[in-house]
Amino acid sequence: MTAPGPAAGGAPDPGTGGAPGPGTGGTTGPDRGYLLDNRQVEAGTRLAAIAELFDPVTARHLDGVGAAPGWHCWEVGAGGPTVSAWLADRVGPAGSVVATDLDLSWMGDPPPAGVTALVHDVTTDPAPGGPFDLIHARLVLVHLPRRVEVLASLVGALWPGGWLVLEDADPALQPLACIDERGPDEALANRIRAGFRSLLADRGADLAFGRTLPNLMRDAGLVDVAADAYFPVTDPASTVLERATVEQTRASMIEAGLATAEEIDRHLANLEAGRMDLTTAPLVSVRGRRPDIADG
Repeated sequence: MTAPGPAAGGAPDPGTGGAPGPGTGGTTGPDRGYLLDNRQVEAGTRLAAIAELFDPVTARHLDGVGAAPGWHCWEVGAGGPTVSAWLADRVGPAGSVVATDLDLSWMGDPPPAGVTALVHDVTTDPAPGGPFDLIHARLVLVHLPRRVEVLASLVGALWPGGWLVLEDADPALQPLACIDERGPDEALANRIRAGFRSLLADRGADLAFGRTLPNLMRDAGLVDVAADAYFPVTDPASTVLERATVEQTRASMIEAGLATAEEIDRHLANLEAGRMDLTTAPLVSVRGRRPDIADG
């Protein structure tokens, strides 16, 4: 899955401790608006970095559930085009791929061949067709106030025997920007990451959500549940993601008193110097299958 042009990737952002998706919000909870709005100019850079970091992981999991020609797939909270383009190539003309999001700005115009892109709110709108052989969402549910109900609705949109693959961040599992805090630059990066996590939590994100997905899938009736987690120890794309996210959230950080303008400027200069090893929150990838008649 290679990012075509300036935008790519799934809808959300483990890179800085949380994730982009169809946001939720909150003045002290879910009414304030999505922190990482895909309509902002930095979103394209952020989504492209997410694609570079996590598309290989996503492809491995979609391949692992057997995505094949003729399958009908739904990409939830698509953000950019890369995952849906990979699916369209895999299922071929006999299959179908629907990619949905609140904002399709980064999907491409037109979207990738074989992909139908639709504006859709997964918290309120019915499923866009189906039933589906495969439903995938990356860095979406973590932001939603009714995430458990949404998961149940996704399960209900599967064919018997169909697969649900959910990938979400777990910032509380690994909260640091720099695992090796060897000096003041890394300490500052970790303080700014902590401030960003505070903003996400204030807007309703569950910062320990990723680890709960296996049990939530079982509770929703899925079988053959399996999960793993991935994060890069360091990667140039992690630095790109960090810079874009800090620039996108700069005003909110300062307004909330989580960092000063001088601290943010110093952190951005440190990123530009390229001497820090930056990581992301773990991406927890979970798959589960809706039982069919063969399961008894």
